[in-house]
Amino acid sequence: MGDTAVILKKGKGRTVKSGGMWIFDNEINKISGSFENGDIVEVHDFDGYFIGFGFINTKSKITVRLMSRRKENPVTEELIDQRVRAAWDYRKQVIDTSCCRLIFGEADFLPGIVVDKFADVLVVESLALGIDKLKPVILDKLKKALAEDNIHIRGIYERSDAKVRENEGMERWKGFIGEPFDTKVEIVENGVKYIVDVEEGQKTGFFLDQKNNRAAIRKICKGKKVLDCFTHTGSFALNAGMAGAASVLGIDASAAGIRQAAENARLNHLEERVRFECADVFDLLPKLEEEGERFDVVILDPPAFTKSRSSVKNAVKGYREINMRGLKLLEEGGFLVTCSCSHFMEPELFAKTIKEAAKSAHKRLKQVEFHTQAPDHPILWAADESYYLKFYIFQAVDEK
Repeated sequence: MGDTAVILKKGKGRTVKSGGMWIFDNEINKISGSFENGDIVEVHDFDGYFIGFGFINTKSKITVRLMSRRKENPVTEELIDQRVRAAWDYRKQVIDTSCCRLIFGEADFLPGIVVDKFADVLVVESLALGIDKLKPVILDKLKKALAEDNIHIRGIYERSDAKVRENEGMERWKGFIGEPFDTKVEIVENGVKYIVDVEEGQKTGFFLDQKNNRAAIRKICKGKKVLDCFTHTGSFALNAGMAGAASVLGIDASAAGIRQAAENARLNHLEERVRFECADVFDLLPKLEEEGERFDVVILDPPAFTKSRSSVKNAVKGYREINMRGLKLLEEGGFLVTCSCSHFMEPELFAKTIKEAAKSAHKRLKQVEFHTQAPDHPILWAADESYYLKFYIFQAVDEK
């Protein structure tokens, strides 16, 4: 560190200068000195002004991810320890830490790595070469910080199997870090019990970012007939059931997800009121409409319809379609719960798409609540990639 410097082109690096953490390949004028991909390098503006320390990977369009902006704060084990402890101290103040995201990449100034805690198990996802080299130190410091609060981790599982790793020239991989353990972990969130499969479940096994949003739907579900679309392992459906819904139908295209959802329903003694069906939501919603089915609450929690700017137009069509179909299934005065977890579906565009869907369904919308992701997934201003989840609750009324 210190022998290699990345020099920006004149007029480039505006994002990183305004607080962002990424430097793209087309912003770089030259690289002086020798290095291996994954090494820590200095970043300088075109005139030699010091911008920060970051790790480099010339195989990635995000060529440098910044780790420190201060010359006196090089990337050392001490700096990593400070970052890990700051992340843990923050979670203790803002969220129930029995299950939560402990480290959220750029938002915790540890770019490219995510660590989730499920009871006494950690799941790590590493998406950048430089942070992958620092991963053992990060996990060691994290376990020590937790142990000081009498939280002892019995196992760590790595879920670095996302396709995005290939953009870094890295292989996709998952497996145990350390001794093997039972990868089906029981957690409790908002009083609901779940079995989380950290080995085979989506992402790290469970979507922690909707924790507060799942709690928010409870007030509108008591005594109601509820439809939960894209239910995954049943989290919104089970919260509706716990709130006293008269009946809940959860839909998902994944047979494995539906099996897990049904097991979670039995775990919470909700199997008589909460049932699940394996089906394609896009096919099922028009079928339910034709059959004359109506619901008091419709929940739409789809996977990201777009993971790049180039596919946003198609994503808009998908969001418009499901929201229009969902609204048509609502009883007069019923509630639509709808969200997007795609970073590229910007808030203004998502709101516009819902408005268009409501017009097509001949419904007027009263906004009840708007939320983003839970605070253990903090939104770092100037690092736009950390803001992705948009969550609405509307009451839908017929046009008067």
